[in-house]
Amino acid sequence: MRNVILLAAVVSLLLLVGCAGATEIGTAEIRNGTTVNIQSGGQSYPAYITTPGEDGTHPGVVLIHSFNGLEPGYQALVDRLAGEGYVVIAPEWQTFEEAPDDEVMEGLVRDTVAYLDTRPEVNESSLGLTGFCAGGRYTMLFLPQIEEFSSGVAWYGFPYSGGQANGTPPAEFIENITDPMLIIHGTADEPSPVADIYRYATDLDEAGKYFELKVYQGEPHGFMIEDGEISETPVAEDAYEEMVAFFNRTLG
Repeated sequence: MRNVILLAAVVSLLLLVGCAGATEIGTAEIRNGTTVNIQSGGQSYPAYITTPGEDGTHPGVVLIHSFNGLEPGYQALVDRLAGEGYVVIAPEWQTFEEAPDDEVMEGLVRDTVAYLDTRPEVNESSLGLTGFCAGGRYTMLFLPQIEEFSSGVAWYGFPYSGGQANGTPPAEFIENITDPMLIIHGTADEPSPVADIYRYATDLDEAGKYFELKVYQGEPHGFMIEDGEISETPVAEDAYEEMVAFFNRTLG
């Protein structure tokens, strides 16, 4: 009995030591996430960033959260994607306005890219963009306009909406698209009807723009994050793996 107790104590100590350093998520170690400040438009925006634990340079990904803010689930997604070998950063774009103008958002995304260029861990020639809900719209909107990005993943975005700030619909920039895009959506999405996504896919195809489309039958808007946390459903897991595989092909 004393030997069992001693063994349990040793195992507990080893677990504590392991948790004090890098964390194992996905296929690679990651360093603990931290908050940095992005200077944009004369203001300072906090941004959550996590880097892989391995030395050397890695592709970078800018992640744009939904209208619900930088919830714990998005920070967990940043950590998890970093575990796949990416430097991932998520600026808190609602720091000063709930619905900023598109010009403000474009400046923030550009300045976030500029910040990544200062990080020695980042391969600045291999950058991806992903976003959810409003962030999905921003992904569709800025992938054609910000040349530093090499690919993008738009989660349940709004291709024909000007957003709450009444900006330009992303579909108007289809002709400017030069990078591959993955679109992830659900058929039960009420805020962004899947019919608009099929229409957008048709417009992309007619314009000769490369895209991939993954539609999940019966899934609602925001199915990746539930109650502020990452969903653990098989669909959410599959969608995450689709994003990772896409970035591995287009940024690797």
